[in-house]
Amino acid sequence: MFSKEESRLLRQEFWISFGKSFPRKWILYNTKLKGLSFKFHFDTKKALVALDLEDDLEHRIKYWEKLQALKSILLDEYIPDAIFDEEYFLESHKEISRIYVPLEQKVSIHNKNTWRDVMEFFNEKMSLFEAFFEEYKDIIEG
Repeated sequence: MFSKEESRLLRQEFWISFGKSFPRKWILYNTKLKGLSFKFHFDTKKALVALDLEDDLEHRIKYWEKLQALKSILLDEYIPDAIFDEEYFLESHKEISRIYVPLEQKVSIHNKNTWRDVMEFFNEKMSLFEAFFEEYKDIIEG
């Protein structure tokens, strides 16, 4: 077991290491679309890359319908293993809509032996998500 401080330091070390290994500016929250953002998630049980819709229900529905219309393109040309979840509940019990790709192997941010796999996964999948978004942003925004 790790203390809260040890866990915090390991998390910090991972993200600093990831930034140095893959030095680029990710879109993340800078989509210019209200409530639509990209997220990296890595904890003691799993890693995933996600496109989250977190705004009010009206915006979520609008963007979700556009993303549903583009679903076959995303799956066929970018990320075949993306999961579409219209009603996804965060640990805080907040309901959002999420399109995500989980890393299908056992990983933990507390285990440095899994870090390289997670970093490469993050880089590959987020790059594909961003390429899709850049190509179809006007349609999603429309």
